Amino acid sequence: MLYIIGLGLCDEKDITVRGLEAIKSSSRVYLEAYTSILMVNKERLETFYEKEVIVADRDMVETQAEEILNGAKEEDVSLLVVGDPFGATTHIDIVLRARSSGIPVRVIHNASIMNAVGACGLQLYNFGQAVSLVFFTDTWKPDSFYHRVRENMALGLHTLVLLDIKVKEQSEENLARGRKIYEPPRYMSIPQAVSQLIEIESLRAENVLSPKTTLVIALSRVGGDADTQRIVCGTLEELSQQPPETFGDPLHSLVIVGKRLHHLEVEYAEAFAVCRETWRQVAQNAYGCALE
Repeated sequence: MLYIIGLGLCDEKDITVRGLEAIKSSSRVYLEAYTSILMVNKERLETFYEKEVIVADRDMVETQAEEILNGAKEEDVSLLVVGDPFGATTHIDIVLRARSSGIPVRVIHNASIMNAVGACGLQLYNFGQAVSLVFFTDTWKPDSFYHRVRENMALGLHTLVLLDIKVKEQSEENLARGRKIYEPPRYMSIPQAVSQLIEIESLRAENVLSPKTTLVIALSRVGGDADTQRIVCGTLEELSQQPPETFGDPLHSLVIVGKRLHHLEVEYAEAFAVCRETWRQVAQNAYGCALE
């Protein structure tokens, strides 16, 4: 049996009882370590699970999946995934590979940012398409996300923006020369994301992401305790003016607030606002939200 097990968002204790039982029964346990990260290291997991954990990088999961699947017809093998197993298309691919090899698969779900984003006070059924925002370079600034944000805005829906993670990436030079030398991990921060959104708006000039009248909510380490989880909201312009330490440690996510904004959402998120007065004014004047 191949178990694909969601670990949740925070630490080793977020696993479900069913997931922990599956790990205990497995002869090999892999940790997928490039689509997201936990707030604790591998050693903490090994101590808690009482099992060796093998780190599975991008190459192993995407091009050498047979190493993970080897023997899974005869014994239990677990692949651990931060968040929920189906939060990335990579994990759907390995399920399809297992099926084609006649290997039974069981998926054990857990919390992910896709539902835990509700911690900011916005109602989950008012979210539209989620988008990814990658690190820009001097020569590459993809803006396909802008179309989806515009579609969500037209429907009044919120947009969850998933920020880029670079783990075990090679520089262009090392890639070209075939050298397996990897860059240090990088995690996109809220200041970087806000800057890129404002830059694309200045280039597109379609008033989809107007810095002064677009409300956004920044989230970091969702699922952590009160000392680590951070939620900060305001206009794009306001967030662009905050010092980096305002937003806490990675991983970060961002929500672009849609125009179908309910007064309860405004009132809940107001507790996290950079400026409560501006938050309410923009909600009323730009979003047409009726507040008392």
